Formats: sequence, C-alpha cells, structure tokens
Amino acid sequence: MAGSSSAIVTGLTAAALATVGWLGYQASANVPADLRQARAGTAPTAPDAPRAGSGPNALPARSGQGERVVYSLGDDRVWLVGDGGRVSRTYTVSPSTVDPAPGTYWVTSRSKRITGSDGIPVEHVVRFAAVEGTVIGFSAAVDGSTPDLDPGVRTGGIREKRADGAAMWKFATIGRTIVVVR
Repeated sequence: MAGSSSAIVTGLTAAALATVGWLGYQASANVPADLRQARAGTAPTAPDAPRAGSGPNALPARSGQGERVVYSLGDDRVWLVGDGGRVSRTYTVSPSTVDPAPGTYWVTSRSKRITGSDGIPVEHVVRFAAVEGTVIGFSAAVDGSTPDLDPGVRTGGIREKRADGAAMWKFATIGRTIVVVR
C-alpha cells in the first residue's frame, strides 16, 4: 500500500511540475519584444525615456502594444490605451509602498468595494501582481483620500481619484494587460 501512495505522489508532483513548466513557457512566449530586451539588461523605459508623443503626459515609448494599461513607476502615472494604441485617459496616482517590477502583467481579480490595507474603504479594486505576499492593484478611496504612506508598512494599493478608478474599473477587466515601466 505504501508503494502505491508514493507512486501517486510522484505522479502528481510530475504533473504539477509539467503544468508549471508549460505555464512558464506560455508566459515567456507572449512577452512583447520590447520587454524581452529588458531581460537582456535593457530597461523597458526610464523616467527620462523617449515618449511616443510630445509633452510630459505622453505615453512612454516601448510600453507594449494593443489595448492595455500602462503604469509608470517613475511618473506615478497611468495610461489607459485603447484600440489602435490611442490613449483614452491618463492620470496621476498615489503609489503604494511596494512596487511591482517592470514587466507585463494581467488583471487577475477585481473587487467592487473592500477595505484597503490602510483601513480605508476603497472601490474599483483591480489587482494584477504580488510581491513577496503583498498584493498590488489599483483602487480609489471612497472618501477621496490619498494614502498616508508609512514606509515601514507594506501596502500594494495604488490609489486613484474616484473618477479615474471608475474609468479603470470599466477598462481593466479580468485578463486585461498591465504594462509596468520605470
């Protein structure tokens, strides 16, 4: 009996490793060329990187293609990029204490209304990453406040104004691409 249970565990472990390997392959096969270069040591963009247009609010160059959300860590700014690469909305955000690494992510979950990690009720929560157990996502405080960040507390809520949060909620459905740049 002990021999058959160890064979089952071995089989399940092998299946799990194969699944993780396949998912890793799928993820790497779908990385845009500009972000593949980042793995080779070239950052996808930087605070002073060229822009796809003119002005400080212009979409960062090399920030992916297609419909997507672009989040600039250096500018604390979001762009909602629609069909044909047109920016439908751009706005500033209040960052969290934990930043996601530059790269491509996808919206994994959403919540209409919850209490944020800082104890403030938030709405239109759009989650896309996790860093060492801290979940990263966009949200808007119901009372319109911005977070009073304590660098000693790990938080992942990137705070938006309520109108911006409503626009993000409408645009960033499950599976929507989120591109994080420097």
